[in-house]
Amino acid sequence: MSSPQVCAGAMLQCSFGAAPATLNVLPTNRTLVGGVPAATVADSIPIVNITPFGMCQSAANPTVIAATAAALGVFTPMPCVPATTTPWVPGGSPTLLIGSMPALNAQGMLMCMWGGVIKVAQPGQTSTLAP
Repeated sequence: MSSPQVCAGAMLQCSFGAAPATLNVLPTNRTLVGGVPAATVADSIPIVNITPFGMCQSAANPTVIAATAAALGVFTPMPCVPATTTPWVPGGSPTLLIGSMPALNAQGMLMCMWGGVIKVAQPGQTSTLAP
């Protein structure tokens, strides 16, 4: 089943984030889709590719734990700093490679070390499908 190819400017959502974030794709592969750089499963680096999601509401996030402790146990969300350590899964097209990496399709998910699940809310374009 085909899914839209993800590109720079795609909107992402984290299950513990308070706001959507934007996917940044560096033009290192020199492959465009919809006039902007096409994403691969390797475009999963915090801050470089995955921007913050506003305030983090994960009770596993160390900054949230510290702020909650400082507030005498009152749950206190803190600014999000994505903590992804693996590529997007499944999300990769087995038949469409960009450089040497599978192209990222809109079904991809990322796991944050603090328990959040990051999904593609809007792929950045809808005219090109990644098989």
